[in-house]
Amino acid sequence: MRISVIGCGYLGAVHAACMAKLGHDVVGIDVDQRKVELLEAGEAPFFEPGLPELLAEVRATGRLRFSTDMAQAATADVHFLCVGTPQVHGEFRADLTYVESAFAALQPHLKPGDVVAGKSTVPVGTAEALAARLDGTGAVLVWNPEFLREGFAVKDTLHPDRLVYGLPTDDDGEPTAVGVAAREVLDEVYATPLADRTPLVVTDYATAQLVKVAANSFLATKISFINAMAELCEATGADVTRLADAIGYDARIGRRFLNAGLGFGGGCLPKDIRAFMARAGELGVSDALSFLREVDSINMRRRVRMVDLAREVCHGSIVGRRVAVLGASFKPDSDDVRDSPALSVAAQMQLQGAHVTVTDPQGIVNARAKWPDLRFADTALEAAEDADVVLLATEWTEYRDLEPHKLGEVVAHRRILDGRNVLDPRVWRAAGWTYRALGRP
Repeated sequence: MRISVIGCGYLGAVHAACMAKLGHDVVGIDVDQRKVELLEAGEAPFFEPGLPELLAEVRATGRLRFSTDMAQAATADVHFLCVGTPQVHGEFRADLTYVESAFAALQPHLKPGDVVAGKSTVPVGTAEALAARLDGTGAVLVWNPEFLREGFAVKDTLHPDRLVYGLPTDDDGEPTAVGVAAREVLDEVYATPLADRTPLVVTDYATAQLVKVAANSFLATKISFINAMAELCEATGADVTRLADAIGYDARIGRRFLNAGLGFGGGCLPKDIRAFMARAGELGVSDALSFLREVDSINMRRRVRMVDLAREVCHGSIVGRRVAVLGASFKPDSDDVRDSPALSVAAQMQLQGAHVTVTDPQGIVNARAKWPDLRFADTALEAAEDADVVLLATEWTEYRDLEPHKLGEVVAHRRILDGRNVLDPRVWRAAGWTYRALGRP
């Protein structure tokens, strides 16, 4: 099929490449000339495992191209809207500026029978408003939310764990005639994953828009729950990792994402749960999501507690202490530093008088742009040289696999804070290290 992807950031670039991999003829449109030039050269403008190889593969077929000219989208029959919806500065609500701008720029190039598929994470009600603007054009809007995990985005697009279609419906909640036709188009777009028995949920606009934010809110709640338990464990001497193991055997709960530590960050979970709360308030049902305020509060409190823990192991003060922070990205296998717990802690320590050096396998360039006053190093050993305390803040494999004796040879004091609860405390203590972690004795 002929497809356009509007917005070639993280979501759009991956989606465009994967659609070409599935055999479609794809044009990616973005206003950022530099980004388009990189993608046209087969280079990813951000770090994502597997994406450079995929870009090289599909670019060689001639099925994928990129442009800054929205008129190039006119040849497509399906248009995926993949622009960002960041948090409004100083508020909780989502900024729909990019969605509105992209939609307005696309409208003049639509023709009867075209399908516009929204993938951006938007407040419920956005799709209905956009659909109304297509009345009389012969084009139809569907909502097809994305469920990408950074570090696994290519796999999640080519082999999704579910597909959701939000279609125009009648008063009985059934798809209208144009909705049925749009579903057939999406079925053709996703023919390969559907043939692999990927679960498909066909629903209305409102439900489709709620799926992503509801999923992110549930995940954030699960993470903050175990971090709340970590606070209780610290007060009682219990071990949060053993607690998580024990309750995780309950099939109704599950062990995944019950990992206490610095909490969540990135460009999705924090801003999505805040925008969800803001939208609930606009709809007059703010009490329904009031618990998310505590979820957010618990998450942010973990960062403050990590600074306190550093102060404790340094005998009451980090002023003048050398601190090595291993990790700048908000999660491993990503260079994304948006709302990164690691950088937040590093910056707090610096502001409180510590001499902080940060390292990361992929995120240093982005981290330096965000926090130019921090010092950066290329490797863990370089960052830890003469350090009074080492903080593992992002669970990259190379940090999880660090050899305690080798790292101990370069530090001033063998003190390690395991901000992700991924190290074996017995191994590190046996090597002469003072080991501390959130929620553990």
